[in-house]
Amino acid sequence: MRYLLSSSIVLLALSCATPRPEPGVAAPDPASLLSEATWIDLSHDFSDSTIYWPNNPTGFELHVESEGVTPGGWYYSSNSICAPEHGGTHMDAPVHFAEGKHTSEEVPLDQLIGKACVLDVTSAVGDDADHLVSVAEVEEWERANGRIPDGAIVLVRTGWGKYYDDRAKCLGTAEKGADAIPHLHFPGIDPALATWLIEHRKPKAVGLDTPSLDRGQSTDFMTHRLLFEANIPGFENVASLEQVPAHGAFVVALPMKIKGGTGGPLRIVACVPADK
Repeated sequence: MRYLLSSSIVLLALSCATPRPEPGVAAPDPASLLSEATWIDLSHDFSDSTIYWPNNPTGFELHVESEGVTPGGWYYSSNSICAPEHGGTHMDAPVHFAEGKHTSEEVPLDQLIGKACVLDVTSAVGDDADHLVSVAEVEEWERANGRIPDGAIVLVRTGWGKYYDDRAKCLGTAEKGADAIPHLHFPGIDPALATWLIEHRKPKAVGLDTPSLDRGQSTDFMTHRLLFEANIPGFENVASLEQVPAHGAFVVALPMKIKGGTGGPLRIVACVPADK
């Protein structure tokens, strides 16, 4: 099946997201809605400072293959890149922790594109580097902001994204290698919350602004395992969530389409209507 990804997808989404007008009232023009919307980049760029798990033997590498004026007189440049699947702003495909579930290229586009909810739990997290975002905190968020609709892309804002440019603070350690793993400290999603979301809100995908869905001190990665067994992909190191409203944004999250991949670099953007 062929998929055509263009602004027409967002136009259709905004059209579908717009309440039906009263009888006799003209429907809003989707093109006008799009022209007045704000686009927000939720992705960190990839460079030699991109955050990766400490035991990755390499990080992101960009090699200049050609750069300069050719014998023909025109400028030409070309690079090659090398990077682990999991690092920076990226998608975890369900197969990452669930045998037989979706690989990167198998994740349906419908799960990567849709209405989003941003759950701001920064007050609860504070400076607690081992915080687990709980069911109670999300229920409190719903009381203030309304119910998370079924089938939403759920993005959790812990506030930890502000430390992304400080490896030691973001990960809890600047050390590298397997011996650094026990020293990881950053917030994550409580497995009980993962179960609650699966059973009661049925999200398309779940993401957050930390290096992992599970907190740094996790040793069983249960949040990953629960979500991925349900074929729900994860987005990690999502940027700029403070710019996205609790409700009303439309998210497009397109990872590198790696055949058989367990994840990959992700370009994720939010389209926020002018009235949000």
